[in-house]
Amino acid sequence: MKLAYHAPLPLAPTGVAQYAATLLKHLQPHFEIVSQAPANLYQIGNNNLHWDIYQRALATPGIVLLHDACLHHLLLGHLSREQYVEEFVFNYGEWHRQTAERYWESRSNSAADLRYFERPLLRRVCESARLILVHNPAAAAAVRAHAPQAEILEIPHLFEPPCDHFYLEIDTYREQVLKVPRTECLFAVLGHLRESKRLDTVLSAFESLLAQGLKIHLLIQGSFVGPDLGRALNSRLKSANIIHRGYLPEDEWWMQAHAIDVAINLRWPLAGESSGIATRLMGIGRPVILTRSLETENIPEAAAIRIDPGLSERAGLEHFMAWLAINQEARLSIGRHAAIHTNQFHRAEHVAARIADAIDERFDAPPAQTLL
Repeated sequence: MKLAYHAPLPLAPTGVAQYAATLLKHLQPHFEIVSQAPANLYQIGNNNLHWDIYQRALATPGIVLLHDACLHHLLLGHLSREQYVEEFVFNYGEWHRQTAERYWESRSNSAADLRYFERPLLRRVCESARLILVHNPAAAAAVRAHAPQAEILEIPHLFEPPCDHFYLEIDTYREQVLKVPRTECLFAVLGHLRESKRLDTVLSAFESLLAQGLKIHLLIQGSFVGPDLGRALNSRLKSANIIHRGYLPEDEWWMQAHAIDVAINLRWPLAGESSGIATRLMGIGRPVILTRSLETENIPEAAAIRIDPGLSERAGLEHFMAWLAINQEARLSIGRHAAIHTNQFHRAEHVAARIADAIDERFDAPPAQTLL
């Protein structure tokens, strides 16, 4: 069967790109990948790079893999005021027209304003799709609330193990490049840096633990999505115990991932997303601190640390950072459980096979010709 594959690919500045490249590789044994075909797979996230894909999914309905169960910011970036208000009304009813006007006027704060995440504007693409693929129960619930008749299939986020040719170099890399000795705990926040990653909370907890005399370091690797957050945090990133790095090529990213001790992957407000970075790190046995939410409920308790969002977030993060910093056995135990879970349920070839089956079921292949 021929399959048209619609997704941003590396080096596109979206977290979906690496996922899309990995999934494409594992779908190729199942389909002939072409630019146009009756069967279409669209990968859509809450990022401007997905706008053309979003429009294609509306024009020629197919299967939509929804990486973020919130498209509010994507639409805000491309619709005029009038179009935005009508889209809001289409999703939530005529009685919300004035609410839409207020949201438009306040859109400069949308990256960190919970209201925009609570109104994800999913109805149009979810109603038109033949099937919606999601990664977690939170995303499934959001789709169901906007398009009750939509067919939804929940599949795990995928994981593909890295090459192991650099494993013997990790200690040297950590000490010479990151300049962190093995005797001191290295925490890390990785990926695109935006308000929802709770960097202010992470820095506050880290600074408090440093003041208490803990031997810890913090790696922040990635680019700031907007300039305001970067400017606001710039002076705090200059601490001698903080390493701030930008984009890394894939091989070095994996080297860095193996060199850290604990990853911090908080999310609030949430957009129904499952973190590809968290999945990668768990797959190689790194303990990850996550936000407790419906998005992360499928992860076993022993395989990750979860903290509650809200008023107790800072205290909870500081508590677990201190515990993990001094307890290597706990770090190793959580990492082992994380790797077992991820390699059992998230392997790329298994996820691709499930997606291939879903495509086959909805786009019947022509019958094979019989030679007489």
